[in-house]
Amino acid sequence: MATSDLTHYHRNLPHRLPPGEIVFVTFRLAHSLPQPVLDQLRAEYETANKLGSEDKYARQRRYFGRFDAQLDKVSSGALWLRQPAVAQLVQQALHFHEEHGSYQLVCYCIMANHVHLVVSLADQGQLLAQTLQSIKSYTARLANQLLGREGQFWQRESYDHLVRDAAELKRVIAYVVNNPVKAGLIENWQDWPYTYWAQ
Repeated sequence: MATSDLTHYHRNLPHRLPPGEIVFVTFRLAHSLPQPVLDQLRAEYETANKLGSEDKYARQRRYFGRFDAQLDKVSSGALWLRQPAVAQLVQQALHFHEEHGSYQLVCYCIMANHVHLVVSLADQGQLLAQTLQSIKSYTARLANQLLGREGQFWQRESYDHLVRDAAELKRVIAYVVNNPVKAGLIENWQDWPYTYWAQ
């Protein structure tokens, strides 16, 4: 994964992932972080790469955590998912694709400017990258109508990570459902109206 890719939450999903694989995906609104923040994060990641004091996976995890923390504390810019009608639109789209066999939802959390999603891949159906594109295209069009706006709604790139084992899945689920708690919005994850966990 290139440094610029990380800065823009971009990874190309493999063309074929075996059925049952679990994938953690994060996608965010366009213009949800100011360029100086992106530049600073990029510089920090490049410095960590040069030092080489930890393995690549650990660096990427730490970088993602810092990137996500920035998204959680932004109070300006694109925050359209704060509006219940828009957040509900995204919820409906996520469940629609599960009902139509694209994946099985493990959990998700919709924040003001980004979405965390964990899915188990279906036996058949379109590639996850195509499903995500469908979700983003559909919700962008309807959300822009709701908001009375035009233009790019989602950041084109997204971040994805193949969950390696049961222990990592447990950590990822905890990370996703507790995002609003970590951001100081609620005390108990169950109180966030836009969190789902298929326990």
